[in-house]
Amino acid sequence: MNIRKDIAISDTGFVFDPITGESYTLNPIGVEILSLYKDGNSKSVIIEVLLNKYDVPEIELEKSISDFEKMINDYNLIEK
Repeated sequence: MNIRKDIAISDTGFVFDPITGESYTLNPIGVEILSLYKDGNSKSVIIEVLLNKYDVPEIELEKSISDFEKMINDYNLIEK
């Protein structure tokens, strides 16, 4: 999944889409996931990174990331 290069992400969770002018707010984990995607990481790498960093069941993490992917797709933040 490739996040559009023009999407701005701040450390505080502010996400700005310069094409639409829309802005979104993410929690710290959302910022981390979006930044990992923007850096070109695959879903499996992101899952591995987060499993090593946080105490969360893998199945729960996979579902949360799938839900997150749907959200960023719905907001058109992904390169088509």
